[in-house]
Amino acid sequence: QKTKKTRFSKAAIETLSIVAYKQPITRAEIEHIRGVDCSGVVKNLLEKDLLAIKGRDQGLGRALLYTTTSIFLELFGLDTLKDLPTLKELTQLINEEGEDSTPNTK
Repeated sequence: QKTKKTRFSKAAIETLSIVAYKQPITRAEIEHIRGVDCSGVVKNLLEKDLLAIKGRDQGLGRALLYTTTSIFLELFGLDTLKDLPTLKELTQLINEEGEDSTPNTK
């Protein structure tokens, strides 16, 4: 079998990240965090089985609740959601990358 390299748009990565860290979450909450409509992105991620509908929110309107799937975990090389990097680890990685790309001016 040929393995096809999966590519994601910036919007898809942002949406997956938000859902992964905040799940279960409604589309309105995702849109509030991202600041833009994400109905198309959520629909695509559902079609690719990277997101799933877990149930309905108890609040007004009973909005759908979204979670990531086992396919999401597999695709990103995670055993569980606990394997996601913490904010501290992400900050450290970003700082290290910044130091690596800074030209040496000595």
